[in-house]
Amino acid sequence: MAELDLDDIERRMQGAVDALRREYQGLRTGRASTGLLEPITVEAYGARMPLNQVGTIGAPEPRMLTVQVWDKSMATAVDKAIRESGLGLNPMKDGQLIRIPIPELSGERRQELTKIAGRYAEQARIAVRNVRREGMDGLKKAEKDGDLSQDDHKMYADEVQTLTDKYVAEVDETARQKEAEILQV
Repeated sequence: MAELDLDDIERRMQGAVDALRREYQGLRTGRASTGLLEPITVEAYGARMPLNQVGTIGAPEPRMLTVQVWDKSMATAVDKAIRESGLGLNPMKDGQLIRIPIPELSGERRQELTKIAGRYAEQARIAVRNVRREGMDGLKKAEKDGDLSQDDHKMYADEVQTLTDKYVAEVDETARQKEAEILQV
């Protein structure tokens, strides 16, 4: 009998939620978050390296990020990478310490960010539903091949649907929290 791997389905749905949370870390709100600088790569030693591999990222104040660069010769490259990241940040170099003030968001920019957050959430919902569809297709095939009874098919289908509902609700809650964070002045 073909066994439906509910653990795999749940792991993949959780992966969609985790990916959404990572996307949201890079979405700038009015508050400083070290996750904002995570996606930035720096031209270092002839290769592109993640920012956190050339310095320590910190958030000493609610509206300030810092990068303590380990190698003084990399400070200019880090400054340049932050400026060119498209995040609208204006770093200030002070030796090996780079200070990045987080500017106040305008109302228009906040609305734009909530739309982007909504798109990320929708992509996560689609990913969860795709995992559901693959699971349901597997059930139909197993039943058609005679590996699964109708009763087992129904039971597993209900479990897959329960998981789907749980993870879509988690996506919705994460999106609602992020939207509230963006709109908070």
